[in-house]
Amino acid sequence: MFDGFRREAFRLETLDDYSRSGDVDAYRRFLDGEPMPADYNADWLDEVGAWKRSGRRIYRVHVLSRPLTPYLRFELGWGYVTNATAGEEFFILDVTARINPLEKTGDFWLFDSTVAASMRYTDDGGFAGAEVLSDADGPEYAAHRDTALAHAVPFAAWWAEHAG
Repeated sequence: MFDGFRREAFRLETLDDYSRSGDVDAYRRFLDGEPMPADYNADWLDEVGAWKRSGRRIYRVHVLSRPLTPYLRFELGWGYVTNATAGEEFFILDVTARINPLEKTGDFWLFDSTVAASMRYTDDGGFAGAEVLSDADGPEYAAHRDTALAHAVPFAAWWAEHAG
């Protein structure tokens, strides 16, 4: 899906823990108080940079509530801050003091507003698979994206207020 999108790739994240689905070693280093390696996420940064240079957009909304879990402190502080340097855009839908407008919506990717892939995770933060949905599902997932963006704020502003 990433090789073929032409305009945009959108990701909705709804979980507080993805600790067993990504760079587990980096997460352990974060928990141990080690500094972020200089080459952290280098492969993803190269991909994002190439998409941006070709005029494509990649962006996410993460639905979360405070206080942040240790994993979210890692994901936002190391991942989002780093990935933004390559041009990936992040937004936060903070539901700490309000109703979640996407309560029944799970994680997904949406490519070019038409092709959706539902993401599944285990209870302990492990990736359990993805299902590319039919084109008929595209409008529903585009509506979820639009709802998320309508209620979210840019990550940099949110992080400046809540990072501590």
